[in-house]
Amino acid sequence: MKSISIIPAPIVFLLLSLGLAACDDAKPGTADHADHADNAAAHTEEIVKGPHGGRLLRDGDFALEVSIFERGVPPEFRLYPTQGGKPIALKDVQVTMGLRRISGLPGGVTDQHTFVAKDDYLWSAAEVYEPHSFTFNVSAIHAGKTHAWQYESPEGEVSIAADMAQAAGLKVAAAGEGMLHQTLSLYGVIQPDPEKMRSVTARFPGPVRSVSVNVGDAVRKGQTLATIESNESLQVYAVAAPIAGTVTARRTNPGESAGSEALFEIADFSSVRAELNVFPRDRGALKPGQAVRIKAADGAATGEGSIGFVAPVGTAMQALVARVVLDNRAAQWTPGQFINAEVTVGSTPAPLVVPLAALQTFRDWDVVFVNEGERYQAQPVTLGRRDGERVEIVSGLKPGAAIVVENSYLVKADIEKSGASHDH
Repeated sequence: MKSISIIPAPIVFLLLSLGLAACDDAKPGTADHADHADNAAAHTEEIVKGPHGGRLLRDGDFALEVSIFERGVPPEFRLYPTQGGKPIALKDVQVTMGLRRISGLPGGVTDQHTFVAKDDYLWSAAEVYEPHSFTFNVSAIHAGKTHAWQYESPEGEVSIAADMAQAAGLKVAAAGEGMLHQTLSLYGVIQPDPEKMRSVTARFPGPVRSVSVNVGDAVRKGQTLATIESNESLQVYAVAAPIAGTVTARRTNPGESAGSEALFEIADFSSVRAELNVFPRDRGALKPGQAVRIKAADGAATGEGSIGFVAPVGTAMQALVARVVLDNRAAQWTPGQFINAEVTVGSTPAPLVVPLAALQTFRDWDVVFVNEGERYQAQPVTLGRRDGERVEIVSGLKPGAAIVVENSYLVKADIEKSGASHDH
């Protein structure tokens, strides 16, 4: 997804200016899907209906009834021309129609329809695919005179001023090609990195004269941890930290005798290891270098890394271990912390994908909301493969179309609260 515009993130539910209209109920024996009623706030003219349930367009004595019929067939236009209220011979009328749609592409998309006589109406072979939301441009020629009309018929559309969209946290981006990732879910725990742990002992046995650190203290490399008097030389020497890190154990006090046992344990937690449990059946899907996304079981921390090692044999519980080294300079990971992991075990390119956050349901469709200026249109789409973040679009959307990719649910909510969801 290539970003077109990024709008700040506060989620503010606003009353938006709507431009919506629902289809009229079908009349028995006529069109199931008559002409869409215009939004009264934007179009103040009264919508006149014809005897077949369609919108009646008038120019003097000439009239053309435009209806969308979909009973038992894919939606199709059926037009009924009249002169002075009486039917006209269909062969004497030539009609063309352009339907401009909001598509998320510059200039939108215009569908062209031409008509031929069929039964008692003029018919277009081109399907009137959803959504039935467009600007009509209709031209009819009869008796040497041209009649033309232009009007809006919106459905599932909303107008949102730019400042209101910004306040609502809408983000718009262009839909395009992407990768779909196959993942394997694993579970595990954070462990310290043994390569960054040190046990500190005395160089020469003798009584401990002083101890200057406690468990939990951060120390730098070379810092004095304790002083000891050598039994042989009777000289006092310093026991220094071999690495920078945190004191995790202190096993001595002033006055005690230091020998060969460890006096301190120091660990560098700037990096830690995620130890992931792998069932034997999944072992073949894992290999070093695969990308891993780690998330704390409580959701408080997230991170990314790659598999560095997969154990060749299992534990007593039959599980294998896969290891991921994580950067922990921000101290977000704690040894003993339970984690969830998603390992990318495969990737497949897809010609058109959108984020799952862009996907909503409207009526009985899966939709995304395409954007044109301050207008947002519910666009039905056919879905294909998906992963945990993206879904493939098989049809219904053009590459490069501008769509809402964050907070799309706010657009849907405004359509639904308008009560104009256009149920068929």
